[in-house]
Amino acid sequence: MKVLALGGSMIFGDLSYERVKSYADVINSHRDKLAIVVGGGKISREFIEIARKFGADEASCDMLGIEITRLNARLFSLALNNCSPEIPHDFREAKILLNIYEKIVMGGTFPGHTTDATSALLAEYLSAEQLLIATSVDGVYSEDPVKNPDARRYAELTADELVEIVSRNELRAGSSSVVDLLAGKVIQRSRIPTMIFKGTPEIVKKALRGERVGTIILP
Repeated sequence: MKVLALGGSMIFGDLSYERVKSYADVINSHRDKLAIVVGGGKISREFIEIARKFGADEASCDMLGIEITRLNARLFSLALNNCSPEIPHDFREAKILLNIYEKIVMGGTFPGHTTDATSALLAEYLSAEQLLIATSVDGVYSEDPVKNPDARRYAELTADELVEIVSRNELRAGSSSVVDLLAGKVIQRSRIPTMIFKGTPEIVKKALRGERVGTIILP
C-alpha cells in the first residue's frame, strides 16, 4: 500500500473537469490499495491571503486551508472507482476506511501541518511501503529553482540531507515549499522510502508503477 500526496496546484490549479479526470484516470488504473492526500492549491492560497488582510492569525488561516483541502478531496473522490465516499478527518478513520475501500482521499488534518506533512504522518501510521509526493517541481533542489536557475537538482538524497535543505524554508499557512520541515522530519524518523517528483498525470503513473522519477529519498 502506498500513500500519494497530490499537490493542489497540480490537480486544482486551473480547475476543470478535464484536468481532474486526467488524474483520476491514472489513479483508477492503479489496482493496489492507495491513500491519497490532496493539497489546497491556488484557491487555498487566495482564501488565506484574503483572511490575512482581515487580520486572521496563522492558525485560523491553516484551518481555512484545511477546509479547502477537504473540499478538494471530496471532489476528487467522486472521480475515483472503489473509493470511500467519506473524507477521513484523521488517520484512524483513514485506516478503517482502507479496510473497506481500495482507495481513500483526504485533505489536511491539523493547523501547522501541510498536506505533505499529513501524507508523511499517514504513511507512517499505515506502515506504507512508499510515500510518493507529487509537486509542481521535478524534484528537490539545493535552492528554489525559480529564484536561482543554477540551483542543483538532486537525483538522490538521504533523509538527513532532505531535512537540512527544507529547514531553510519558512513555515506559514499556504506555504508552497517542495516539502515542509515536519514532513522531512517524519520521513527521517520513520525511514519511509520516498519519491518527490513533478506531479503531471504521466509522471504520477510512472511513480505508481514503481519507476524511479524525481528525487529519491533514501531511508
